[in-house]
Amino acid sequence: MARKFSLAYLTVPGIEAVDQIRMAAEAGYDTVSLRTIPMGQQGEPQNDLIREKDLFAEIRRTLQETGMKVLDIELVRVREDLPLDYREVFEKGAELGATDILSSCWTENQEFAVEAFGKICEQAREFGMNVNLEYPASSAIHDLAGVARLQEKVQAPNLKLFLDMLYVFWAQDTPEAIQAIAPERFGLIHLCDCPKDHYLRDRTETMRARREYPGLGAIPLVPILKALPKNPCSIELPNEEYIHRYGAMGHVERCLAHAKEVLQLVDQ
Repeated sequence: MARKFSLAYLTVPGIEAVDQIRMAAEAGYDTVSLRTIPMGQQGEPQNDLIREKDLFAEIRRTLQETGMKVLDIELVRVREDLPLDYREVFEKGAELGATDILSSCWTENQEFAVEAFGKICEQAREFGMNVNLEYPASSAIHDLAGVARLQEKVQAPNLKLFLDMLYVFWAQDTPEAIQAIAPERFGLIHLCDCPKDHYLRDRTETMRARREYPGLGAIPLVPILKALPKNPCSIELPNEEYIHRYGAMGHVERCLAHAKEVLQLVDQ
C-alpha cells in the first residue's frame, strides 16, 4: 500500500485553511492536516468552524472541488486552564472527513492528564476518531517513554502515540525503543528533519521556523521510520528561509519531494 502524505498547517505558518487545501492539491499531497481548534496565537487564522458557518461551508466546498481529504485536525492541548469538552469541534472535523486529532500534554499533574485524555478519547470515539498524543520538546511530557506510560494509564484504544521526527531526535528515542512498543499503539507521523547546526540554534526557533527537508538534516530518519508502522505522514516543516527563497508553493512542493525520496528508502 502506497504511503499517504498530508500537508500540516505549520509548514506554511499563517495560511488560511482554504489556501492550504488548494496548495496541497496542486502539489500532489493526499490529504491536509488542518488547524481547526483556535489557539489564539498572533498571526494565525482562528478557524472557529462552530461559529463561522460560512468558513466551514467554504472549506467543505474546497475539499469537494479539489478532491482533497482531511487527515487530522489540531490542536487539543491538555492543561488545567483549557476546556475538556471538544465534542462540537470533533463533530465538525468528522463532517469534513477527518479521522484523527492531534493532541499534547501540558500539565505535570498525571492524575489530571489521565482523566482529561480519557474524556477526550471518549468524545473522539463518538465520531470514530483517533486521538494522537505528541510529545513536543517544550511540553510536560517530552519523550516516548513518557507518552507511552500515559497511554497505558488512559487505556483508551483510540489514543495513539504520535511521533514527530524532530522530537524523537531531541529525546534520543531509538529505533529499538520504538520497536519495543506494539505497532498498533502508534498513530500518525510528523515528518521533517533537523538542521545540522541545530546545536547552535534556539529550539523554539528550530521548531517554528528552521526545520529542514527530510534527508538533508541531522536526523537518522530511515532507521527510525523503518521501526514504525507504515502509517500516514503529515509533513510539518516550517522554514522561513525556504519560504522566502522558493515561495510558499515551491517550499510545499520541495517538502513532498524530499519526503518521498526518504520514504522510498524506508519502504523498499
